[in-house]
Amino acid sequence: MTATPVSIAAFYRFQRLADTAALKSELLPKLKALDVKGTILLANEGVNGTVAALPDKIADVIACIQQICGLAELEHKLSCAPASPFLRLKVKLKNEIVTIGDVQADPNTKVGEYVAPQDWNTLINDPEVLLIDTRNSYEYRIGTFNRAIDPHTDSFSQFPDWVRHQLKEKKKTKIAMFCTGGIRCEKASSYLLHEGFEHVYHLKGGILKYLECIPPEQSLWRGACYVFDERVAVGHGLAIADYETCHGCLMPVSKADRTTPLYEEGVCCPACAKTLTEVQKASNRERQKQFNLAKIRGGQHLGPKL
Repeated sequence: MTATPVSIAAFYRFQRLADTAALKSELLPKLKALDVKGTILLANEGVNGTVAALPDKIADVIACIQQICGLAELEHKLSCAPASPFLRLKVKLKNEIVTIGDVQADPNTKVGEYVAPQDWNTLINDPEVLLIDTRNSYEYRIGTFNRAIDPHTDSFSQFPDWVRHQLKEKKKTKIAMFCTGGIRCEKASSYLLHEGFEHVYHLKGGILKYLECIPPEQSLWRGACYVFDERVAVGHGLAIADYETCHGCLMPVSKADRTTPLYEEGVCCPACAKTLTEVQKASNRERQKQFNLAKIRGGQHLGPKL
């Protein structure tokens, strides 16, 4: 089976949506007709998603989502891959399109100041600016900006608690935040403003837009940017980076990680090798065996749920 190159669109929009169930019913058949794969989240606060389609169809896909959801605009980041990183199309109804939890955070009413990628370096080079990576620690570990602080969170819903404990004396400090595509730091900026922080900035379009727009020789980014699909991570120009996903713990695995004795393809990696039981490793080995057999036959065995 020959893989077909695709375009990938990552997008979100905070805008009030009324009947999300009806929107889902309308979206699914029209997107399936365009042979779209990926995941779209719908909530009363807006839409969030990453989808893949043939390059000559991706503009129609974005226009379809924008029209059905009644969005004034739908900013998106485009990249490409040698094959679709998704196995199917899913449209899910959620309470939030990015979960921060039961706190005051509503980008539809209050949000920090957007900073374009072209102006980001100037802002974060200011020694008086506190630079915060709003992503999870495993994302931070494989790449981040110079001087960025890691809040040591395992999920975005832990971010408000970190703010309450670590930033309570910083409400007059200039704070700049960033995330993968812009959605988490947009919601985080709304939360900080509700908590009384006075100077809140966030990177418009997120890391992906920065890596797309800023040449490597001018970049303050170091490492790779984790993405939530089978590409695993991307670098400057949104080129696919040399990372794989561990099937044992779903953590990103670097080229260096794969040379250690703790790595076993499809079974475990340095992050989980000492925590998985032998029963779990045996199960993973059997699954990897079936995956390899399917690959030899030219089929596709389902990978981890990303």
